[in-house]
Amino acid sequence: IHQVRRRHWRKVSLSEADIAFVQELFADIPDLSTRRMFGGLGVYCGDIIFALMRSDAQVLLKAAKGPFADRLAGMGSEKWTYTRKNGAESSMPYWSLPDTALDDPAQACALARDALARDALAAISFADARMSHCSVLTGVPLRS
Repeated sequence: IHQVRRRHWRKVSLSEADIAFVQELFADIPDLSTRRMFGGLGVYCGDIIFALMRSDAQVLLKAAKGPFADRLAGMGSEKWTYTRKNGAESSMPYWSLPDTALDDPAQACALARDALARDALAAISFADARMSHCSVLTGVPLRS
C-alpha cells in the first residue's frame, strides 16, 4: 500500500526557488505571505488564502462555482480534482493559474485580486445570512 501511494506523488516538497517564484508572481498583492502546508504552500493576502502551490509546484487560484470560475475555465484553467482512497473523484474550489499568467505577474495579480474580491463578497453574504438567521432565532431585529 505504501508503494502504491508513493507513486502518485511527483514531488515531495517545494524548493526555496518554487516559493520565491510564487512570491515574485504575486508581489503586488498587499500583505502577501506564504505558509507551508501538506507539502505545498498557501498564498495569503493578510489572513485570506487566495491561492495554493501544490507539492508539484502547480499554482492554483481559489474560485468556487460562478462567473470567476467560468472565466478561469474559459482561459484554459482546470479545476483541481483528485481521487479519494475509496476511488471516488472529488474536487476542490481551486483552479490552475492560466499558463499566460505564469509568465505575467500583472495578469496573475489581477486574477488574484478577482479571487480575493469574490471571497470578500462571499464573506459578506455569509455574514448577512448569519445575521438574518440570528435575528430569526433571537427575535432581535437586524440593524438598519
